[in-house]
Amino acid sequence: MFLHATTIYGPLTTRRLGTSLGINLLPVGRKVCNFECVYCECGWTDTSVKDVIPTLEEFTEALESKLSALRQQNQNIDHITFAGNGEPTLHPNFSAIIDTTRKKREKYFPNARIAVLTNATRVHKTEIFDTLKKTDDPILKLDAGTETMFQRIDIPDKGISLDGITETLKKFNGNLIIQTLFLRGEHQNTVIDNTTPEEVHAWLRRIEMIKPRKVMIYPIDRDTPVKTLEKISATELEKIAAQIRTLGITAEVFG
Repeated sequence: MFLHATTIYGPLTTRRLGTSLGINLLPVGRKVCNFECVYCECGWTDTSVKDVIPTLEEFTEALESKLSALRQQNQNIDHITFAGNGEPTLHPNFSAIIDTTRKKREKYFPNARIAVLTNATRVHKTEIFDTLKKTDDPILKLDAGTETMFQRIDIPDKGISLDGITETLKKFNGNLIIQTLFLRGEHQNTVIDNTTPEEVHAWLRRIEMIKPRKVMIYPIDRDTPVKTLEKISATELEKIAAQIRTLGITAEVFG
């Protein structure tokens, strides 16, 4: 499995976000998330390990040091991206960390954009919603169009529903980016497939309701905890992207 060993990593050259400085607010070497996605590169959550997360002070010091060093090296960055070993909004000081990042960004790299990759499960909390609205590129996950497939693919904690997530995403009034991973396979003798005409249709209806400024779709790219999953071809993904564009929404295919 792929886990980040530091709080700040990179910069990395990425197709989606250009030169990106990565931020991991979760424990080093361990996943912390309220999803157990069957395709997650971080693997399954290990509850036997005690959580150790960076404090606001530790994060601020590390970020300042990294940005200062990059500036001195005349190395440019396009994005400061919160992703890492799980769900970044679970950090108890997430809002303060974003505020700090915005200040340091203005000091060192005012043209860089701040992105957050999130599963959208905590957007119903006013503080998280307001904080994500302060970022340049809130990138939120929507992996299915039906509740059944959502539960099979993302395996969320109890009480998290696709309808609930969809309603909170609508509150962004279009100022968000949706990311979706398409896949096929099976897990525990259950079919997993969000590429069928019925599933794609249901997913498109949710996209139409949310009206994001952009949709990013992609296939499996790294090793997955479930080994029976299929990587979807670029040709098939482009066909799905074409349907998004008929809604007047920008769509990009990666991978």
